[in-house]
Amino acid sequence: MSIIQLAKYSISDFKKISQVKKIGFGKLFIYLLLLSVLSAIPITTQVISIFKDIQADGREIAEKIPDFSIKNGKLNTTNQGFIYQTNSIIFTFDPDGQRDTQDVAKDMLGNFLSVGLLTDQLVIVFPSSDVTSSIIGSNQLELPYTRISDLNGKTLRQVLGETSLPWWMILISFLVVAYPTLISMVFSVLVGTLFGNMYCLLRRIPNRFSDNFKITVASTTLPVIISMIISLFFPSFNVSSFIMLSTMFIFTQAVKNEHSTV
Repeated sequence: MSIIQLAKYSISDFKKISQVKKIGFGKLFIYLLLLSVLSAIPITTQVISIFKDIQADGREIAEKIPDFSIKNGKLNTTNQGFIYQTNSIIFTFDPDGQRDTQDVAKDMLGNFLSVGLLTDQLVIVFPSSDVTSSIIGSNQLELPYTRISDLNGKTLRQVLGETSLPWWMILISFLVVAYPTLISMVFSVLVGTLFGNMYCLLRRIPNRFSDNFKITVASTTLPVIISMIISLFFPSFNVSSFIMLSTMFIFTQAVKNEHSTV
């Protein structure tokens, strides 16, 4: 059975899904990977939308950033400090040393990012999450000016004034979302397989664990597609529960005509 045939039966003819038992695990893994890609699309879309909002706010902040330079690891400017807030960012410009890292971190409340140009370092505070912790060790990124080359008012305004989202940002967003989505998908399939095993035992259907695993993967197809479409319009939709319950129902239909042992 080819991957295309598997997808076709999984969407249009549940009774033929049991034929997936003939497919190899290599093709099955590729198929599971494709399902994970579909599941990752709504979340990736939301993440990109957030990045675009941040980018728009960045352009707004760029108009407020005065000329400055870095000399001997210190912020040098003739302009006064200020704090500017947008919908997603709180920006601190503090050449006089009136604020510190903790002050910038406290500004996070209700915003997606808190950024501070302090006297001796650039501080960026992200929302606290497992992703940020695994990448930078915490939700705070502190960069001393001695480690940043060519930072000045002009270059910062140019960076924040970018009008398009870099392609690599979209790719990174997708990869960051796709990995946990794949893990979640594998977990859901394993739970569904355990249900399938119990169902087959009760019906005395002589399927092995590997058979039920393959059938469960195929049974996940339509729920994943439906949940992806719904999530694009309703981000708060409970995807996991819908996929789990729908997969179990489709599994029972897929093995409905299997012969039971006496």
